[in-house]
Amino acid sequence: MKIAVVTDSTAYLPQQLIDENNITVVPIPVILDGQTYNEGVDISTADFYAKLRHSKAFPSTAQPSLGQMVAVYEHLGDQGYDTVISIHLASTISGLVDNLKNAAKLVKNTHVIPYDSQITVMLMGELVLTAAKMANSGKTADQILARLDALRATTNEYFIVNDLQNLVRGGRLSNASAFLGSMLRIKPILTFDDQSHKIVAFEKIRSIKKAYARVEELFAQAIKQVDYPIHAFVIHANDQQAAVKWQEELQEKFPQVRFDISYFGPVIGTHLGEKAIAIGWLKDEKNN
Repeated sequence: MKIAVVTDSTAYLPQQLIDENNITVVPIPVILDGQTYNEGVDISTADFYAKLRHSKAFPSTAQPSLGQMVAVYEHLGDQGYDTVISIHLASTISGLVDNLKNAAKLVKNTHVIPYDSQITVMLMGELVLTAAKMANSGKTADQILARLDALRATTNEYFIVNDLQNLVRGGRLSNASAFLGSMLRIKPILTFDDQSHKIVAFEKIRSIKKAYARVEELFAQAIKQVDYPIHAFVIHANDQQAAVKWQEELQEKFPQVRFDISYFGPVIGTHLGEKAIAIGWLKDEKNN
């Protein structure tokens, strides 16, 4: 069995890891002031945020076309892959995974398995890396999917955003009504709900300093409840300086945790806005 691993650009994987692990990445389109850009192809993260500051309207996102995805899968089939595991951002924030189930039916030369990561950004990237390494070492599709299910169950995250406007306008926030009246005066903490896997506003915090402190408290509570090592990411929307500072503080407070820095690219930045920051984590496969 020869297995290929496909993902979308919201995994925000470093190019070196993509190349080393033979991962196929499909770009997600972003629409900004009427112009469509393919994330990671014809617009960089820095360029996106620069354009966003001067945009006349809120940006939006789209999906790769059905034909494009069928072509990606068939190309892999032509290369001798009899199975494709296609791992993508949460179905609660995008219809991509559901649409890929239709694309899979149209592909005749390989078996396509769409997989809902129930998350996005580098946490999804870690799922993708795990799948690719297992595929490259000769593991079966069933073995890979079982590992993905187990690893996916360990993901968790909290986001701090400046306001909720982008998420509300894009329809990505499931409990927005409870927060709208005061959204300009708070620093909302968001998370993916464990049951619905939708983005929800978790708590209202009155200052950024208190928001950071509350997220650290929630993180400390969460990692006390598990019996495995943790790999955590500080994820930022065009605020590298803040991310580095927080990573250093977190590493000092939680020396047992492996911390890295990642980012919100154009697609996720469209919904969270510039200067959003988050901590996300999952089981550390490397140190387990």
